Amino acid sequence: MITPKTIKETQEGLIEKKFSAVELVDSYLAKIEKNKDLNAFITICDDEAYKKAKEIDRVLTGDTSKVLIDYPLLGITLAHKDLFLTKGIRTTAASKVLESYVPAYSGTVVTKMDKAGSITIGKANCDAWAMGSSGEHSDFGPTKNPWNREFVPGGTSSGSAVAVAAELSLIATGTDTGGSIRQPANFCGVVGLKPTYGAVSRYGVISAASSLDTIGGFTSTVEDCETVFNVMKGSDGLDSNVKDMDSVKPKEKLTLGIPKEYFTEGLDKEIEDSITQSVKVFKDLKIEFKEISLKMTKYAVPTFYIINTAEYSSNLSRYDGVRYGNGRDSFGEEAKRRIMMGTYVLSAGFYDQYYLKAQKVRTLLVEDFDSAFSEVDAI
Repeated sequence: MITPKTIKETQEGLIEKKFSAVELVDSYLAKIEKNKDLNAFITICDDEAYKKAKEIDRVLTGDTSKVLIDYPLLGITLAHKDLFLTKGIRTTAASKVLESYVPAYSGTVVTKMDKAGSITIGKANCDAWAMGSSGEHSDFGPTKNPWNREFVPGGTSSGSAVAVAAELSLIATGTDTGGSIRQPANFCGVVGLKPTYGAVSRYGVISAASSLDTIGGFTSTVEDCETVFNVMKGSDGLDSNVKDMDSVKPKEKLTLGIPKEYFTEGLDKEIEDSITQSVKVFKDLKIEFKEISLKMTKYAVPTFYIINTAEYSSNLSRYDGVRYGNGRDSFGEEAKRRIMMGTYVLSAGFYDQYYLKAQKVRTLLVEDFDSAFSEVDAI
């Protein structure tokens, strides 16, 4: 069975004719079938994968000297979180509401990665509508952690993280609204990147909480994560929040900030020890540290939950079963809970008290970080 570990290893194998793209797809589909119990995928795109693989094999019969410049993801298997619209391929948001929905167009990130030469192998399972943090709230059943089936893989991008960790796909896409890439990456032992809001277009990705949603990816290595991000990023004229960001040359000497508010009562001892060990490693690399203060930290979680549920409620109101999809009785329990909470904080008499106040507190939280980044390079 073909098991390349990185983008570079995969592409070298293809170019040197150690295996073909079709054989690569054969191998990954066999692994997916063997690990069906992980429930990492909602839809397997075998026909589409073989069609793309044959195209790649034809490209590789010609001059390959510059092929990776034109196709930086050439031959790389890709799992898309099932929030990403894929033309002609079912997209469900892991909800029975969209159980039979087939989009008429693809999202920006899907199109960019397809043009870069990736092979879409399937649509990855997730918490329905990107609501949850465990991978247990999909209407198509929970995703299992590949290292221990009794453990959760984290959410909401559970299937994407599991697909990479279990080598069912080399890379995967995800969305992060409040940890939905970072947490499953941690739980599954892979690399996950949540880019800065506005770095990657959200066009063609089913909305969760619009002012918080970010698009990122999962890989096995940091180097591969950079490659994937470079394909994803940049404006497309379809998401007004996206800006083309200039590359920043790394400083010769970095200063890392340690927020004193993060080391308080309730911090797990194992986590504290892990951070302390990481600090030691960085200090050995001659990186400086500075204690900083993020005084609004204690308000972050309640602020997040108010904004999060309000925007979920607003976004889910479009699914009325009239134009497409099933009726609202198909919503799962977690979706119903968030709709009710969000509708409450947006309702007359409570909007100013909750939602508007949360927006003001968010501004103060942003100012905290802006102030901190005037002193340090990273936190």
